[in-house]
This record gives sequence, C-alpha cells and structure tokens, in this order.
Amino acid sequence: MNKIIIGNLKMNTIASEFKVYAMSLATKTKNSKNEIVICPPFTHLTTAKEFLSGSKVKIGAQNIFDEEKGAYTGEISANMIKDAGATYVIIGHSDRRNKFKETDKFINRKIKSALANGLKVVLCVGENWQTRQNKQEYDFVRKQIDDDLKGIYENELESVLIAYEPIWAISTNKTAENRNISKKDINKMVDVIRKEIETQYSTKASEQIKVLYGGSVDLNNYKKILSNEFVDGAIIGGASLNVDNFSVIARETY
Repeated sequence: MNKIIIGNLKMNTIASEFKVYAMSLATKTKNSKNEIVICPPFTHLTTAKEFLSGSKVKIGAQNIFDEEKGAYTGEISANMIKDAGATYVIIGHSDRRNKFKETDKFINRKIKSALANGLKVVLCVGENWQTRQNKQEYDFVRKQIDDDLKGIYENELESVLIAYEPIWAISTNKTAENRNISKKDINKMVDVIRKEIETQYSTKASEQIKVLYGGSVDLNNYKKILSNEFVDGAIIGGASLNVDNFSVIARETY
C-alpha cells in the first residue's frame, strides 16, 4: 500500500544546506511509489522548486496567514507559497497551536484560504497529556475537527489530509520521553476521526479522507507505524532532518 510521507524540517537549515538536501532527496527517492512531500522553511521554497522540479518529491509550506495581502508584517499568504512552488501546507501543527496560541477559529480561516488557492491542507489535530489523563482525548479531537473544518464543503475535503499528532508522544515535549503510543491507541483515534467526518459529511467522505500519524516517527518505529493499514501516512519532524534517514522511510514499500 502506498503511503503519504511528509517531512517537516521546521526552523532548520539555511538555503545552501537545503540545496544539497533537496538534490540528495530527489536522487534517493526517485524509485519510491509513495507520495513524498518536504516542507522546508519559507526561505527555501524557491530553492525546493528549482531542485525538486521533475522529481518524486512535492513541496509544502509549514504555515500560512489567513489573509491574501495587506499590512501584516512578517506574514506569508497562501498565494505567495503557491507561487513559490508549494502545493501542500501544514495547518494547525501543535507548535503553532501551543507556542503561538493559534485558535481553531484562526486555523479554520487559514484552511479556507489555502483551499481557495488550490493548496492541499495537512490539518494537524491532537491532545496533550492532561487531556488524555482526563479521558477527554476523543471529544477534544472531535471538537478540533468540527471547528477547524467549519464551513468547508465535502468536495473540498479531497484536498484535506488529517494528521493525528498526540502532543504527549512527541519527543520535543520533555514530558513525553517515556510515553509510547500503541497501535491500539492510534487505530482508535483514526476510527474516531473517520467517524466524525462521517457524522459531519458522509460515509464516502469518511472512507476517502487520508488520515496520517505524526508523533516522533523515526527509523526505530516507522515500519510498525506505517505498516498499519489504518494509517495512510506520516508527518515526520526530527527524523526528516537527516536526508538519508528520511529517504529510507520515504522509499519503503508498506
């Protein structure tokens, strides 16, 4: 089964470093049957377009603003990243929700802007440890989905992927070091996500939407996670910084 493998470089590398990375990634993944997306910093998008053009690798951005243009110093719009070469954009990542206090209402506006500009959206949802301890994780994720997709039409869901990233299982969260998520936990949340899409839209939409997993996926666990038929792919953070490691994951047959 082919998977969607998304690499999120976050705020790492300078343009010259990414040029080498992009050329290597294009070569190492040329025979992959998976859909591969790399999301570098904004400053590298044109470099990605230049050196990944014609390769198996698609280009994504890590974020956008919800407006098209205007007096928004330091922000980047959906049409800007599209013009720079991006076809995907990550929206609602836990980094943005937690560190920049992005609300579901704001995320909803960004999704609408992305879709209006013909971009594919990787919508990240997921709970923290306290929410899970309180046994509220399913209601929490359901509400995120409902609020984030409010006003989105069913036909637009063809351009939306949902990435479940349990914040408590992400290695950058110091409290998550010994919290491993099980296949049962992942499958249950994927099922909850699909049933919520079915409730809000239709059975067809529920069956067709791609649900990815993102929570410290690396060389030690990627086979176990991606061989799971419930999971359509993965969004990979730290492990994507090493082009050799990311390429291994991206070209694997699952």
